[in-house]
Amino acid sequence: MNHSILKQVIFDQIEVIRNVEIIPREYSFEKKVNYILVGLRRSGKSTLLYKIAKELVSEGCDWSQIVYVNFEDDRLLGFTKNDFNDIVETAYELTDAKDIYYFFDEIQIIDGWEHFARRMADQKKHVYIAGSNAKMLSSEMASILGGRYIPRMIMPFSYREVLDYKRIDHDDAAWLTTSKVAKIRRACQEYVSSGGLPEAQLLNNRREYIKSVYEKVLLGDIIEREQIKNKMALRLMVKKIAETVMHEISYNTLSGNVKAAGTKTSTDSMIEYTSYAENAYLIFRTRNYVSKFAEKESIPRFYFFDNGLLSLFLVDKLSALLENAVAVSLKRKYEDGVYYYKSRQTGIDIDFYIPEEAMAVQVTYALGDAEEREARSLLSFAEKTEDVKQLMIVTNEEEKTIEKDGHIIEVIPVHKFLLK
Repeated sequence: MNHSILKQVIFDQIEVIRNVEIIPREYSFEKKVNYILVGLRRSGKSTLLYKIAKELVSEGCDWSQIVYVNFEDDRLLGFTKNDFNDIVETAYELTDAKDIYYFFDEIQIIDGWEHFARRMADQKKHVYIAGSNAKMLSSEMASILGGRYIPRMIMPFSYREVLDYKRIDHDDAAWLTTSKVAKIRRACQEYVSSGGLPEAQLLNNRREYIKSVYEKVLLGDIIEREQIKNKMALRLMVKKIAETVMHEISYNTLSGNVKAAGTKTSTDSMIEYTSYAENAYLIFRTRNYVSKFAEKESIPRFYFFDNGLLSLFLVDKLSALLENAVAVSLKRKYEDGVYYYKSRQTGIDIDFYIPEEAMAVQVTYALGDAEEREARSLLSFAEKTEDVKQLMIVTNEEEKTIEKDGHIIEVIPVHKFLLK
């Protein structure tokens, strides 16, 4: 690889980092530890790398020690695994310093990147990696990388981060002020309807931006990367998944829904395509806690990593957006420790069950006639499950406490739940 081109790429990126405004996030990183940041495209991974770089400089590092390479730069077209060492050689041409800090963005598009990353770690280099594909954390990759990197999943803004970014007070004093509470609640409604993609927050036309991100994920991270030929089947599959948020769906049913829309596909294709969408951090699944293993894997409930992406497919489905926001919040905190609980034998159907917290959560837009049904499910669940500590119903606005049969159910509005 031409070293002059590499230097130009590095210098141009340094100029970007120097001038970028760093948005505070709820992520922290230890010094002198190698990281792999993965997550949905445009969720803020690059900005976190910028933050690390700027902190290094503020602590005494020279800019010549920062080597940042974004592999989506068009000047790097044709770059292969055989060119990686040119980056190291170029870095030594830029500085005589002992410590050089390497930042590799979207490195997963270069086949064989993991072997280079392993070699860099074995040589005690300082390396930070970001990418948009969960395969970077697969067992195969982990085996090659040999535990040399700490993985971190980076998600779009949480509701708390949105409030901080928009400078909306949400401390204890704010909750005592009517006008500030109104701002908190209004921001929550916007968050539930439009999601947390950082760059979308201050845009007037968020939908167009979110749509462009979706197309980039679909076309670049899934169709192109996985070489999918049946593009219409993939598009219809994502649409059908969006329409079934809140409900479990089998791959057979998903295949049938796509076929009913006039596009040929198969159950095996649906299994493959959903895995691709999960790898691209477009969707994630929850599994039935009480199912056998085969059913756990074959009848999941799917949610979208960002409500803005889900909103592209829904019209007046506020209940689905509300439940998706709750799912994202739980996913952020408990990752794969979030389940649904549905038993044909007992009739119990719980939206979210978090075993490590002994917590059961139901979601309903408004209580009304649903209060008795939702409470009955939670109480029945508590009676048949050992050590249940928290029973909760998340609503759009309502707040109360239900005490019955020796159990307490907390009814909490979504704007408070997302800040818990």
